[in-house]
Amino acid sequence: MTITASAGAEQGLEQTFDTLATLQDQLTGMADGAVRALPGLVIALVILFVTWIAVKIALRAATRVMDRTDMRPSLRNLVRTLVKLAIWLLGLMVALIVVMPGLTPASLIAGLGIGAVAIGFAFQDIFENFLAGVLIMLREKMRIGDVIECEGITGKVEHITLRETYVRKLSGEVTLVPNSMLFKNPVEILTDEVQRRHEVVAGVSYDTDLDHAAEVIRKAVEGVEEVDTDKGIDVFACEFNSSSVDFKVRWWAGSKPRDGHESRDRVIRAVKRALDDAGIEIPFPYITHTFKEAVPLGKAAES
Repeated sequence: MTITASAGAEQGLEQTFDTLATLQDQLTGMADGAVRALPGLVIALVILFVTWIAVKIALRAATRVMDRTDMRPSLRNLVRTLVKLAIWLLGLMVALIVVMPGLTPASLIAGLGIGAVAIGFAFQDIFENFLAGVLIMLREKMRIGDVIECEGITGKVEHITLRETYVRKLSGEVTLVPNSMLFKNPVEILTDEVQRRHEVVAGVSYDTDLDHAAEVIRKAVEGVEEVDTDKGIDVFACEFNSSSVDFKVRWWAGSKPRDGHESRDRVIRAVKRALDDAGIEIPFPYITHTFKEAVPLGKAAES
C-alpha cells in the first residue's frame, strides 16, 4: 500500500512538472515571437505615422487646387473624403503586410473583397446612405444653403456628409435626414432660382365690374416694391364662390420663405387698400334662408 501511494505521488509530480515545462515552453515561444515581431510592429507604426502625415499634406494640396476652381462645397467634401480614404487604405495595407509577411497584396485584396461582401449585407442601410451621399454630392442641384422640402421636411441645407444631410427647419430645429431618403424621394428645391412665383386669392362682390376690379388689383400689386413687375403680374377671375367672385393674383418675388411671406403681406395690404379706395366691396360669406310658406313678420314683431 505504501509503495503504491508513493508511486502515484511521484507520477502526479511528474505530470505537474511536465505541464509547467510545457507552459514555460509556450511562454518562451510567445516571448520569442513577440521579440521577432517587434521590429515589424515598430515599422508598421512608423508607416501609419507617415500615412497620417501624407493625409494632411494631400488634403492641403487638394484644398489649394479646389480653391482655384468654382467647385461646390459638397463636392469639395467628397473629394477630401475620398483622398483621405484612399491614402489610409494604402497605408493600412502596407502596414499589415509588414507585420504579417505571409500576406501578399493579392491575398489581402481578395480577403477585403470577401469581407466587404459580408459587411455589405450586415450594414446595408449604412452603405446605401453612403452611396446616396456620394451621388448627392456629385449632382449639380441641391447645394448647401438651399431651402428644400422632402417628405414633409422643409428647411435649409446646412451640411452634407456621406451618411446624412443636416436640414435646419424654418422654426430653428435641425433634422438629420438619411441621404437615401433625399436620393430616392422627390425633393423640391425652393431656392433653386433667385425668384419664384407667389399667389393669393382676392374676392369681390357679385355686383362689381370685374374688369374694373382686375385693373385696380393689378395697379395695386404693381406698386409693391418687392414685386418684380418685369416678369408680369397675373390677375385671373378663377371661381364663382358662395358670396364673391374670386381673382387669383400671381406675381414674382424672392424665392426664400421669408421673401415670400413679406411680399404676400405687402400685396394683401395693397390690394385691400386699393379696393377700399375704389369702393369695391370684399364680401364676407352671406347666408340666405328660404321658407316654403310666408313668415308672419308682423305678428312676430307684435309678440
